[in-house]
Amino acid sequence: MGNRFIERRRKLLKNIEDNSLVVLFAGREIYKSADETYEFTPNRNFFYLSGIDAPNIIIALMKRKGEVAEEIFVERPDPVLARWVGEKLSAKEAREISGIEIVDIIDNFKGSIASLLSNYSISNVYLDLERQEYNIPKTFSQEFAGNILERYPYIRIKNIYDDICRLRVVKDEEEIALIKKAIDITGEGIENMAKHMRAGMMEYEIEAYFDYTLKKNGVTDTAFKNIISSGKNATVLHYSSNNCRTPNYALILFDVGAQYKYYNGDISRTFPLSSKFTQRQKDVYNAVLETNIAIKEACKPGISVMELNELSKKILSKGCRQLGLIKDDSELSRYYFHSIGHYLGLDGHDVGDIGDRNLPMAEGTVITNEPGLYISEEGIGVRIEDDLLVTKSGCEELSHNIIKSVEDIENFLL
Repeated sequence: MGNRFIERRRKLLKNIEDNSLVVLFAGREIYKSADETYEFTPNRNFFYLSGIDAPNIIIALMKRKGEVAEEIFVERPDPVLARWVGEKLSAKEAREISGIEIVDIIDNFKGSIASLLSNYSISNVYLDLERQEYNIPKTFSQEFAGNILERYPYIRIKNIYDDICRLRVVKDEEEIALIKKAIDITGEGIENMAKHMRAGMMEYEIEAYFDYTLKKNGVTDTAFKNIISSGKNATVLHYSSNNCRTPNYALILFDVGAQYKYYNGDISRTFPLSSKFTQRQKDVYNAVLETNIAIKEACKPGISVMELNELSKKILSKGCRQLGLIKDDSELSRYYFHSIGHYLGLDGHDVGDIGDRNLPMAEGTVITNEPGLYISEEGIGVRIEDDLLVTKSGCEELSHNIIKSVEDIENFLL
């Protein structure tokens, strides 16, 4: 089970300097209120390299004279606490999941690190230091970096975040299968909402059918907050209150994603609440659909997200002129003001561009394709979002089974 994680760590360590230590943290449970914490979710880079889904776990990887030594630190078993909340991750489980043979308890972590830094001529400590805003609480990695610099000022702290991200961009077969599963469950949830929705229902009533579908499939979390936006609400890009009554003859926009074993789907569909599109709604919808199809046809290895974005703006500008919305391409941002898409994987907005959306995409990359038009003055918001896998010569639309054409939607809603 740990083989793929061993291989990922091997690839990561291949390019770091000799006489270096890599320390990775799973993260901690976040306090909520009283004796409650939020549901734990592991640091995605840690999970990618270990497969471990438990709090307070630490991995130390040492590269010295070209040789690699690995150790994982787990929490001490607590028989009393286990009767209340269940067993902690055991040493055996940690070894089997991660493929790391040497397992110790977390109590010994500081002593082990001190011994390594004092006795093995370590010059560099690599940490996963994701770029964050100043007011966000410090991560374990940031706290550890401060402690190292204070105690061992001659050791260089280096950031391994980008190196891990570069590995995560290209998905292996197992990752692609998990993303496909997340997308399939998402599609089932969308169809369940569409099957039960009626004008006059509250948005959250419709949303409940999506949540039920996820639970039925063993999914406990979503990729992001569900967006169930009807009428004018659909012109707000990330509307997620989902607390309005759905109006007659309006469109409803679903932007949702199941998270399956931490891999995400991200799909948008727009349906008529009255079961049939008005002519105006159909014209707007087809302008967006034309763009969606064109982006799918253009997506291939070597092209960048930025190039796809420029293509989407060109096609949507033409559509907006035909709809009588604009006279000049410079006016498009009144109705289309976001990018064509983003990377998808362990995060909904996954690692990939690392600050440069001009980077050419490689085979195995997964991105979203989500053109939209948002006409606030008409109460019409349309977004059609699919998930694309970049293949050797083009791309595969992983969400192709989810209804999308006007004809298929209207037939489904009858």
